[in-house]
Amino acid sequence: MIEATSCGGVVIFRGKILVLFKSYRNRYEGWVLPKGTVEKGETFAQTALREVREETGVKASIVRYVDKSQYIFNIPDDTVSKSVHWFLMMADSYYSKPQREEFFVDSGYYKYHEAYHLLKYSNEKMILEKAYKMYTDLKENGKWAKGYTEIENIDQYNLL
Repeated sequence: MIEATSCGGVVIFRGKILVLFKSYRNRYEGWVLPKGTVEKGETFAQTALREVREETGVKASIVRYVDKSQYIFNIPDDTVSKSVHWFLMMADSYYSKPQREEFFVDSGYYKYHEAYHLLKYSNEKMILEKAYKMYTDLKENGKWAKGYTEIENIDQYNLL
């Protein structure tokens, strides 16, 4: 079994969530949250920020760590056990541009219930639920504002 680690973000701007549509050679189609593989020497937070930027063109800032999701999938000669570390992020505009090289053909910000129903995978839906609850709690307490972060040192999320 191969162990893999990725990191990603639930990116919010004015209450709407950023999602991507991936279409890979008619074998894979669906809406997903931005995420990707940790590169050597990166912290989880650095990976999440880089992957959001690469896949969507969005420069986001991290507000809070959300949680880790895990799943297993098969590849031709092995099985992969993947862990994904998720961060709640804040964007500064509605701008997004899907990364064509990674087979993303559309991206956009959607209301919570729209994004929830668009997402293909149940584990990403669960992460979205947690992150959006965090967002609404912060907003109700007047803490969701440009530049706000609860993570003083994003590098505290180091590689294991």
